[in-house]
Amino acid sequence: MKTASRPGEPLRVTAPAKVNLTLHVTGQRAGGYHDLDSLVVFAGVGDQILARPSTELSLSVTGQFAQGVPSDGSNLILQAASALQERHGVSVGAALTLEKALPHAAGLGSGSSDAAATLQLLAKLWSVPPLEHGDPILAALGADVPVCYAGPAPLRMSGIGDRLSYLPKLPDFALVVVNPRVAVPTAQVFEAMDKRNNAPMDDVPHGLDFAGFCEWLDGQRNDMTEAAIGIAPEIGTALERLRRQPLVKYATMSGSGATCVGVVKDMDHARRAARAMQVAEMSWWVAPAPVLS
Repeated sequence: MKTASRPGEPLRVTAPAKVNLTLHVTGQRAGGYHDLDSLVVFAGVGDQILARPSTELSLSVTGQFAQGVPSDGSNLILQAASALQERHGVSVGAALTLEKALPHAAGLGSGSSDAAATLQLLAKLWSVPPLEHGDPILAALGADVPVCYAGPAPLRMSGIGDRLSYLPKLPDFALVVVNPRVAVPTAQVFEAMDKRNNAPMDDVPHGLDFAGFCEWLDGQRNDMTEAAIGIAPEIGTALERLRRQPLVKYATMSGSGATCVGVVKDMDHARRAARAMQVAEMSWWVAPAPVLS
């Protein structure tokens, strides 16, 4: 998450989409938390967050998917800003703008990625030390915030999102990101699951080429898929359409849905597959995206 600005302009950062290429649900803890084991990558498409100096904290929300996104204290962006402000005793605020380019309640962790990006953005604006990885503020904001803060390199995320490990170098690939414009609440998907104590993800082998990586992915799972399709059948349609694309070598649902992703060899294949998907379903949100590292 690189910040950028020109003199007189606000600081700006991209909060990239978090993509679960695998998502194994391995247990449930007291309090409703679930143990997960997931291969997480970050896509080169995301929300934009802007920050200007101000005497107080404020948030405005604009963009394609602004509708329904709160601009009050329930938004993780303001919660993250307040936590950093309190940690360092910052007496000034910031006028924040969220340009919402990703669908929300979509399985892309956009709220968590927004919070993580805000922490990095405001550390620069306020000239305070950035939080260390593992800082308790991160997990307190949400289970996906630590992995988003640690990105954008690919990571294995386990436990309740608190155990992170960087992976051996993955082969080059790109993504086709597809959302049928259906919001799926995560809690509802967990509640609909029949089994929550599944086997963990296999270790990612070293030295895989693209074909070998896709073959390895084929042996993994997203344990939330069946429950999510029961809530939003459009997810099943999206997966079917992705799998029928000749350039897509692996397709899965990300997170708890409804976003699905197709793994392709490179950005040329991603753009071609995305065009074909958009022609087939004009109302869906479809984006070709590189994988960040």
